[in-house]
This record gives sequence, C-alpha cells and structure tokens, in this order.
Amino acid sequence: MRLDVPVISDLGDLAGKTVVLRVDFNVPLKGAEISDDTRIRGALPTIKRLHEGGAKLVIMSHLGRPKGRTPEASLLPVAERLATLLETEVVFNHDTVGDEVVAWVKEQAPNAVLMVENLRYDPREQGSDAEFARQLSELGDVFVNDAFGCMHRPDASIAGIPNHLPSAAGLLVQAEVEALGTLITRPERPFGAILGGAKVSDKIGVIEALAKKVDHLFIGGAMAYTFLAAQGVAVGKSRVEADKLDLARKLIADLAEKGVALHLPVDHVVASEFAETSAPSLVTEIPADKMGLDIGPATVRAWSETMSKCKTLFWNGPAGVFEWDAFAGGTRGIAEALAASGAFTVVGGGDSAAAIAKFGLADKVNHVSTGGGASLELMEQGDLVGLQALRKKS
Repeated sequence: MRLDVPVISDLGDLAGKTVVLRVDFNVPLKGAEISDDTRIRGALPTIKRLHEGGAKLVIMSHLGRPKGRTPEASLLPVAERLATLLETEVVFNHDTVGDEVVAWVKEQAPNAVLMVENLRYDPREQGSDAEFARQLSELGDVFVNDAFGCMHRPDASIAGIPNHLPSAAGLLVQAEVEALGTLITRPERPFGAILGGAKVSDKIGVIEALAKKVDHLFIGGAMAYTFLAAQGVAVGKSRVEADKLDLARKLIADLAEKGVALHLPVDHVVASEFAETSAPSLVTEIPADKMGLDIGPATVRAWSETMSKCKTLFWNGPAGVFEWDAFAGGTRGIAEALAASGAFTVVGGGDSAAAIAKFGLADKVNHVSTGGGASLELMEQGDLVGLQALRKKS
C-alpha cells in the first residue's frame, strides 16, 4: 500500500495564496437546521491551519443527492455553522464556478474564508467532467483535499482538480491514511476485525482482504445469519441472503484455510417483527417465528474476552439494530470491549462511528474514521482514487 501522499507542508508557504479546499460537509439537515456537525468539526484543524497561515480559502463540498438546485440542499446553513465554529466570517456564494465566481474570489480579502454552493447542483461533478474540474481549479492557486469520506469517488472535485493545481492531503485525510495504513501494513498481533451490518454482499471484498491480514474475524449484525444458515443453523425469520449461502460457505472455508478464527453469535436477542416496539427475548436457538435483531450477552462476553487479547482491532458495522434501545446491547458491548481492550483501535466510520458516539466512547478509541465506504475500500483495495490523484501532483 502506498501512503506517500503529499501533505500541506509540501505546498510550502501559503501566505497570500488562494487554497481550493475540498471538504466533506455532507451533514444531516432537519429543514435548515444541522442535526450533527461532526463532519464540519472534523475539518476545522485543516481550515484553521490554512487560515492562520495567511491563505485565502475557497471551501467546497457536496450535500445530499439533489435533483437540480433544490433549496433544501443548499450549503448556506453549513456556511453559517462553520462561521460560528470558527468565530470568523464565512462569505457564501450561491454559485459554484464561472467567470463571476472567479472575479468574486479575487475581490475578497487576502485572508478571507469563502464557500461556494453545493457541488452536486452541477451534474458534471458526479460525471467526473474534466471541464468542470478545470473550472473549479480556476478558483485558486493550490488544492487541498480533506474530504476523506469522498476519496473513493472519481468525482470532478476529487480526482479532477489535482490535474490542474499543486495538491495535497488535508490533516483529516492524513490522519485517516496513517491510522488505516497501520492496520494494513504493520498491525500488531493478534489482529481482530469486527464486522456487522445487513448484507454479506456489501462486505465480500473486505472480508476477503481481512482474511489475509487478521487472526480473528467476528461477524455480527444481520449478515451473521447468512453465515449461520450456511452452516445449517436454524435462524428462524432472520434476514438471510439466500443467494449468498454458497459464497458464505466459501468464505468460511477460506478463513479456515488461512488459520483465521471465525467468531459467530452463540446467543441472540430476537423478536417476532422488525419493529422498535417488538418485545425482545433472549435465545440460544432461534425459533421459526422469530428473527435475530442483536447478539446476546454470552456472545458479547466471549467476543470481549478474545478482543482483550488482541493488540489491534478494527470495527465496522453494528452488531444489531442499535438505534432501538431494546436491541442495542450487543453493539454497546462491542464498543465497550473495544474501549477497554488496550489495543490499537480503529472504528471504520458509518453506523459504527454513530454507535460509538451514541455510547459516549469515541474518545476511548485511537481513531474513528469519517468515511465508512472510503475506509472499507482502503482496507480492501489498499488505495483510493482520491489519493492516487494527489500523488500525481506531489
């Protein structure tokens, strides 16, 4: 795996320069209110370093999946929250590219913090359009990419801008690559990985990649029931990918061949229906009229004991429907075991990051990734298209 991406210090003195800064401000909104500003806070170290270094910033991001210029996908509320967090004015432009935007950038104060409108208002962004990338690059002198959660996408603002400007990774991307790189290139052993979520099909690649690296693989969430069913275990009405049973058997055989210890649930919190109001019950064998919605306490105890002996731990995917309190115990147990393990611990973004934050344990692990899809692809492929683009202009 190549980790030699250029970083901000490689760009030299940026005082008086205009920096095009790509961030991931794809935050959840309720109306015009931001319900979680974690992603904005994650970019603050890079923004502050560039701003305090005397650079003018042109910040850009996508937000949601807008069909055209829908008002509810505007980045204006994000710019307002950023201004509050920075205690600095953030000047907003309702356009993204064009001669008028270029002129507007040049007119602003030398140390101004600027933000342009949602990149995805222009369909050329996701179309990896070369001309759109060139127009974005016209807004500055150098490019810094701090949008780790988007680094696996070949979008114009990710893969295209570095073709036109000296480029580097921001502090967040640098931290992500260093933490995940440790797992890939130099993990202390024993190395354990905990995977959850709904579908085996979503994690085939990462399971195959981890099989070459880990000593212990723990599988929870709904995907565990496909593995159990593949072994002939009765799983009742639990979610099973029937068309992936043969694949699950192959993965089980591959893990055994490589000497990887596979850990599956030994007890379950079940319910009659997939509903928050369903009454939970604890079983070791799932009845035909029940479905598994969480791992049980015996599984948590067994997994925690093994995790305590690991020197490196990676977690991606909840063990159950952690959003519902009755089915959150397994995911909480994993989070607590991770926090207490003493290992080098990385949480791979997405629902796992949300879960460990919900349980107040985010500061008890070494690294919480900001990009679920990007972190998994980096673990699987050993590189990302956004990192490759930065290297071209190193």
